[in-house]
Amino acid sequence: MATKSKKTRAKKFGADVSPEEQLSLFRDMLLIRRFEEKAGQLYGMGLIGGFCHLYIGQEAVVVGMQSSISSDDAVITSYRDHGHMLACGMDPRGVMAELTGRAGGYSRGKGGSMHMFSKEKNFYGGHGIVGAQVPIGTGVAFAQKYRKNNLVSLTYLGDGAINQGQVYESFNMAALWELPVVYIIENNQYGMGTSVERASASKDLYIRGHAYGIAGKQVDGMDVLAVHDAGEEAVAHCRAGKGPFILEMKTYRYRGHSMSDPAKYRTREEVTKVREERDPIERMRGTLLRARAVDEAALKEIDTEVKNIVLDAAEFAQASPEPAPEELYTDVLLEA
Repeated sequence: MATKSKKTRAKKFGADVSPEEQLSLFRDMLLIRRFEEKAGQLYGMGLIGGFCHLYIGQEAVVVGMQSSISSDDAVITSYRDHGHMLACGMDPRGVMAELTGRAGGYSRGKGGSMHMFSKEKNFYGGHGIVGAQVPIGTGVAFAQKYRKNNLVSLTYLGDGAINQGQVYESFNMAALWELPVVYIIENNQYGMGTSVERASASKDLYIRGHAYGIAGKQVDGMDVLAVHDAGEEAVAHCRAGKGPFILEMKTYRYRGHSMSDPAKYRTREEVTKVREERDPIERMRGTLLRARAVDEAALKEIDTEVKNIVLDAAEFAQASPEPAPEELYTDVLLEA
């Protein structure tokens, strides 16, 4: 039922991924990385208020998973959501404008970092309550099965949320009704400031659905090709009508839980070691260069292109006006 991936060289993953597609994965991860770095700068300048949870280090998870689904499938996640929005194809301008609380943002400046949505891109948020997105994502999968549209719901959660009661209620319902939902546990080793070792009696999180008969797999979440392969397996399982699937992505965040977290619960050496040995973008860069699919000059061009996109998004956000006072009264109640 539950399986742990064997230690395999990264080059053995992604056999169906062409060099052009690999380059696209690299670019998508780099866009998220540069966007989040800029968001951190704007937060430090006081242009982003409230909570701001950066995705730096975890880019391979959402990029690899997004490459395994169609644009009609649904995505929902927690508050560490900027990377998911960009991977879904949402406009960096609109995302950055929402981060800065401007009218040009996806929620017209009222949602901020944790509450953005896009009906066009089938992105259902962005949720600030720990674990709250899991029953919602399960409900989306219920709607998909009810409509018989053969679509899948990717429902992301963290290693901290996995101990929430509503998660297991969702597991039970998803298994009972054989819903097409892939639960992606982004195990970045720390739930806020508490390590998984201290918070979870069961260290292997992919087996948490075993009691409900839910298949599970542990994946190297720092290898975008490994994530892609696991994603395709899980999505195919759901589309075949076999019910939910759990993927535990062993990943790592380089920054604190949020911008206000100094992350004193871990050493600088620990972070540096992961950056030097497992960084997902550098691993993909190495894969491309070894295969001679691209040269360093081309990769630098991509980095320049991405930086320009992010700079444009930041300039757009700062130029966008603040929401009008009347916006306080919009989108509060749905008119019958």
